[in-house]
Amino acid sequence: MSDALQPQFGAVLTLIQSAQQRAIATTNQELIQLYWSVGRYISERLAKSGWGQKTIEQLAAFIQAQEPGIKGFEQRNLYRMHQFYETYPDPEIVSALLTQLSWTHHSILISRCKTEEERLFYLQLAVAERYSTRELDRQINSGIFERTRLADAKLPARSHPQSLQGVFRDSYVLDFLNLPAQHSEYDLQTALVMYLKEFILELGRDFTFLGQEYRLQVGNSDFFVDLLFFHRELQSLVAFELKIDKFKPEYLGQLEFYLEALDRDLKKHHENPSIGVLLCRDKDDEVVEYALSRSVSPTVVAEYELKLIPKELLRRKLNEFYELLAAREDG
Repeated sequence: MSDALQPQFGAVLTLIQSAQQRAIATTNQELIQLYWSVGRYISERLAKSGWGQKTIEQLAAFIQAQEPGIKGFEQRNLYRMHQFYETYPDPEIVSALLTQLSWTHHSILISRCKTEEERLFYLQLAVAERYSTRELDRQINSGIFERTRLADAKLPARSHPQSLQGVFRDSYVLDFLNLPAQHSEYDLQTALVMYLKEFILELGRDFTFLGQEYRLQVGNSDFFVDLLFFHRELQSLVAFELKIDKFKPEYLGQLEFYLEALDRDLKKHHENPSIGVLLCRDKDDEVVEYALSRSVSPTVVAEYELKLIPKELLRRKLNEFYELLAAREDG
């Protein structure tokens, strides 16, 4: 094949691949709609026609006898279809959002999420971030719902022209780095860049990596931002500063200086103010609150964990924080 023909042949291949992707998406949409419809039928029969659990078992056997080659309608999956409909009884939600995910995605969401709020959070996140089922399972295991809600509750309201809700985490789980308990800031920084794909999954795909030890020149001096990103939706530069010890208020001064330099010298006129993320090994929330109370820059203070955090611990921490907020409002 000549070099001149390769781009033309490639264009044909692109057409084929695009058609295949559309066909898979259409098939998945039809399948989700079918499972929802079967679930609705079962739900209605259970409510009105005296069907019991034994009837569903008989239905599975009937389908298998009539269509021996058909898969996906075993007793267990029929129960899951019934549960699927009961979870999402509104047909408009099904057509608008649910068909963008596979049945395996939905099985994970239904079986793993404890509340409607948590399930909707992961549903919307999986669609927006285009999670594979393995990625979705990992995010649920890491408690990204609880960690995001904690961060949302602590964000200062005045810090940015756009809402930062749902973007940042109160803690970041970096179990993929395989770092020892004792490590340096350089070790942490190098490992994050080495495992950038996994780090972006933890951050969110709207984060675009711009550089490590990003150089800023102010006057005759050079300064270096540990990690610099750009967030596409927020239209903001995001500077990450890494600390391997507990948060100290004086760390904010350095980060705010970097944000000022970024806004003056690197930010484009149509972009929003730069955001700082101070990623520490540990933090005292009350100390962080005091330290940020007079900060004029949009700044997030988070901690990082090298192992998965038990979900029950995260849920308890989130509930305790909600109770504290409610007590403050009542007081």
